[in-house]
Amino acid sequence: MKKCVAIGVMMGVALLMGTEAEASPKKRWDSGSNTCRVFDFDSGWWGTGAQIWRSNCKSCHTRDNDQGAPFLYMESKSPTAWNRVFYERYPQCAKDGQWDSLTMEEILKLNDYLYRFGANTYDPNDAADCG
Repeated sequence: MKKCVAIGVMMGVALLMGTEAEASPKKRWDSGSNTCRVFDFDSGWWGTGAQIWRSNCKSCHTRDNDQGAPFLYMESKSPTAWNRVFYERYPQCAKDGQWDSLTMEEILKLNDYLYRFGANTYDPNDAADCG
């Protein structure tokens, strides 16, 4: 019993010290602003980017929508592909001005969210640096 308690305490201390494995990359290179975006607490599935996705994008990019928008979710594209979407702004919703209601900071946070949780991001060794 004492051994189980000791192991539990050690695991708790390790989590508090931040030594747990990350399921997503910790940063990304943003070609549009030429900056390295470091993900913080707000970059998670509960953060600002996720809220922007749910309130602005998800309304059109749902399955069987009547707007003609493709069905999308965060894992629809790889992190690199999400970066390309935001850098090149090639989707129809970017071209027809629907992104104009978002500030640059909101667009960056949305890109951070989609990049961080994009397809194949569950390797803690991916995106170890921004270069």
